[in-house]
Amino acid sequence: MTHRRAVFIMVLVTLLWSTAGVVSRQLEAARSFEVTFWRSLFNGVGLFAILAWLRGPAALAGRLRTGGRLLWFSGLCWSVMFTAFMVAITMTTVANVLVVMATAPLFTALLSRFFLHHRLPARTWAAIIAAGAGIAWMYGADISGAGEQHVLGTLVALGVPAASAINWTLIQHASHGDAPADMLPALLIGALLSAAVTLPLAWPLQASAGDVAWLAALGVGQLAIPCVMAVTAARTLAAPEVALLALLEVLFGVAWAWLGAGEAPSTAALGGGAVVLGALAANELIALTRRGAAF
Repeated sequence: MTHRRAVFIMVLVTLLWSTAGVVSRQLEAARSFEVTFWRSLFNGVGLFAILAWLRGPAALAGRLRTGGRLLWFSGLCWSVMFTAFMVAITMTTVANVLVVMATAPLFTALLSRFFLHHRLPARTWAAIIAAGAGIAWMYGADISGAGEQHVLGTLVALGVPAASAINWTLIQHASHGDAPADMLPALLIGALLSAAVTLPLAWPLQASAGDVAWLAALGVGQLAIPCVMAVTAARTLAAPEVALLALLEVLFGVAWAWLGAGEAPSTAALGGGAVVLGALAANELIALTRRGAAF
């Protein structure tokens, strides 16, 4: 896969990921851990179907048995990401969660620098700082809630960028060498772990049939399909670059909320969004120009 194609795939991935907020606004009865359980369950079903089609059931089962600690640790990271985001959203404001998630590129860059010995160009550091500042501008005026629940929700949200940074670094490590490891089954492990952990906390289940339908769409269309695409693109892109592109999820999320829930973005959201887009565009255009990548 060329660099330019991998970037295009990651942009599409973030577009799909960003639908979680607007879809969750359509739910009638499902709340908190039940939302996470249904989404993770359908995510697992979708992933099993996709991976069985791509690899074959026997090969998939074999990889799960022999994948080793790296595969299962990546699966644990996916589980934390799947679970922490939805749980945090139910405990604090969306703005709080998104601002916390904006730290993911910095976490990833630092891990890549110290564990993979990647020498990050100055443009990437500048883009990380600018993108983080842009998102802070977008939501800084809306961050609220100094109460115990909001503080706890923010701490839970920290699990997303932390697990994301570790995961992209693991995938980068596994994708290089003489025999690159197949890390796609880690997604299935993560989905099943998330569903298993949240089911006891979600019981008794109260979701309506409409809720289950919406959460099925989230599990397959918002998680299973784009996550497979993201892992594929991460084999070509550097881990900090993946994390930086993933910030587009925040911008797309604002657009979905505007179109699907009637939440018009504020002046700060528009200004901060322009900063984020500018940082991403500059970083990617410089990288593509220097590599001379062909699509």
